[in-house]
Amino acid sequence: MENIQTSRAQLRRRPRVCRQFTERFFHGLFLMLGLVTVGCVLLITIFLVLSGIPAIRDIGLFDFLLGDTWESTAQDPKFGILPFILTSVYGTAGATLFGVPVGFFTAVYLAKLAPLRVKSVVGSAVSLLAGIPSVVYGLVGMLILVPGIRTLFHVPDGASLLAAIIVLAVMILPSIIKVSVTALEAVPREYEEASLALGATPVETYFRVTAPAAKSGIAAAVVLGVGRAIGEAMAVMMVSGNVPNMPSIFGSVRFLTTAVASEMSYSSPGSLQREALFSIALVLYLFILLINAALNFFLKRSKEG
Repeated sequence: MENIQTSRAQLRRRPRVCRQFTERFFHGLFLMLGLVTVGCVLLITIFLVLSGIPAIRDIGLFDFLLGDTWESTAQDPKFGILPFILTSVYGTAGATLFGVPVGFFTAVYLAKLAPLRVKSVVGSAVSLLAGIPSVVYGLVGMLILVPGIRTLFHVPDGASLLAAIIVLAVMILPSIIKVSVTALEAVPREYEEASLALGATPVETYFRVTAPAAKSGIAAAVVLGVGRAIGEAMAVMMVSGNVPNMPSIFGSVRFLTTAVASEMSYSSPGSLQREALFSIALVLYLFILLINAALNFFLKRSKEG
């Protein structure tokens, strides 16, 4: 009898031991995957720093960042990236200025106002827009947008900063819309019901209650959009003219990303030109870090306030 009871106790103990082993295994697996992700970021950072610092040291920090002339293949080469920096800042700011309001209002409509059938159709269109390759955006912009700007504004060439801003604004819409919709739908329904009970209209509730409650998710959507805009290369190269000029709205320009993409293929390994391109990549990487740091600071201040 005692042997039977002991066997039953052992059988009951086995599932518990298996569950504990499974829990520990998955905890270790998730920890390992997290460490791999952090390790990849650290490796990229170290690689960019080690590859980008030598050119900045040889050229000079101020000559590199504030120089307004880029002539990497001249007999007396010059490596000033100020035109690239300003173009990337203006292009990203312009795309954000146009894309964020459109994406936010579309997200509010889809999350709170759209009928189910309309939401399904528009949501599918947004998903399709997110899956279109960059080269297709560039091709459409080059064949339709660039000639349209040239005809509409009577300029010599429609490949310009304006064309790049429009293309980037369209490209960041899916990221902003999808993440914002998820954030808005995650707001508890009780918040909206309390606002409606106090006499607010549905539209007032969505913009004064729901949107502020989802501001963290919406801010994350904006960061994703800005990251997509500042990191895009192929589509921008096809519609901006890819000329290292100081930025003007109707002038041909070159972004930080297109500067690296257009010259990396023919730069000699170990040359100052190749090292300067890695330095440009380092500057671009630092821009992304600054944007994320500024957003985190803003969100932290808003929560404390």
